[in-house]
Amino acid sequence: MTVPPSRSPAHCERTVKIVNSEGLHARPSGAVVAVALDFESEIQISCRDRRVNGRSILELITLGATCGSELHMTAKGPDAEQLIEALSNLIGAGFREHS
Repeated sequence: MTVPPSRSPAHCERTVKIVNSEGLHARPSGAVVAVALDFESEIQISCRDRRVNGRSILELITLGATCGSELHMTAKGPDAEQLIEALSNLIGAGFREHS
């Protein structure tokens, strides 16, 4: 009997800057969670010295990330690279908010 090799989950990291004027408040946090839930991979997001689960609106809000803050994202799982890319696009577009 042949056992297939175990695949370690993919790992991807990226740092992005918040560009929207209001920062990471409730609405953008909800947008981040909505994107994260479309993927299988786990996501951790940190700002300064605090790291939180990227699938929790409340935890994201506690980062206190304002305009100009850098968010460091770390994803692990089979679609980690795609998740990081989707979140980078969302954050880079100012969470699609009109300021």
